[in-house]
Amino acid sequence: MTASHTLAVEGVTLAYGDRVVAESVDLVVPPGRITAVVGANACGKSTLLRAMARLLQPRSGRVVLDGKDLHRLPTKQVARTLGLLPQSPTAPEGIVVADLVARGRHPHQGFLGRWTGEDEVAVAEALRLTDTAALADRAVDELSGGQRQRVWIAMALAQQTDVLLLDEPTTFLDIAHQVEVLDLLTDLNRARGTTVVMVLHDLNLAARYADHLVAVSAGRVHGAGEPSTVLTADAVREVFGLDCRVVPDPVSGAPLVLPIGRHHAAAPTGA
Repeated sequence: MTASHTLAVEGVTLAYGDRVVAESVDLVVPPGRITAVVGANACGKSTLLRAMARLLQPRSGRVVLDGKDLHRLPTKQVARTLGLLPQSPTAPEGIVVADLVARGRHPHQGFLGRWTGEDEVAVAEALRLTDTAALADRAVDELSGGQRQRVWIAMALAQQTDVLLLDEPTTFLDIAHQVEVLDLLTDLNRARGTTVVMVLHDLNLAARYADHLVAVSAGRVHGAGEPSTVLTADAVREVFGLDCRVVPDPVSGAPLVLPIGRHHAAAPTGA
């Protein structure tokens, strides 16, 4: 694995039919780093990721992989470089975990699709890293939501791409498994130089784990850069419509967002 691949969005407008979701978006993904995309519901985060994964053709502009238009590259070449974990993946009925994870090896197999020792090692390593080896013979549709999510992540890891896109990878996971998954992605990034781009809802986890933060609002990039420069109280108010205080995270030093609601605010001193 290397951090040599580049991925960028250049003047992209995205739409579903007549409904424009994102307009004139420019974005450069830092190679070999972890990028988190945050924003309010229905702001265009997942749509942007779909375009970066070649699942949605831009109405205008282009997505560029290694200086070339992503949508003009051969499918297998893209699949060997760029992996995707979508928001709501579906598995064939009755498929067992090991077989689903093994599907991540398809881009690496030749015309005859022969299974190799390298494929075997990649699948075993993906199962080990996601703590799903004990589930290898279980049917995917029998698993809990959290178990299924880890299995899907294992399939993405088995693909062994240099760029990994994940749409809300911590969905269905309790807080312990959320941290475990994000630690796993950090390990992958540090050990292999894998470029990670993930959509996250939890601002504090995004700020803690991302090297590069992208805030999206109403289909446009509101801000992009280091979490400390992007995640400010003003930005949270503008992007999410939420009043908050932003303080240093006592664990990581990253920005920590403390929401201010109508209840549970401390009384002023001397009140």
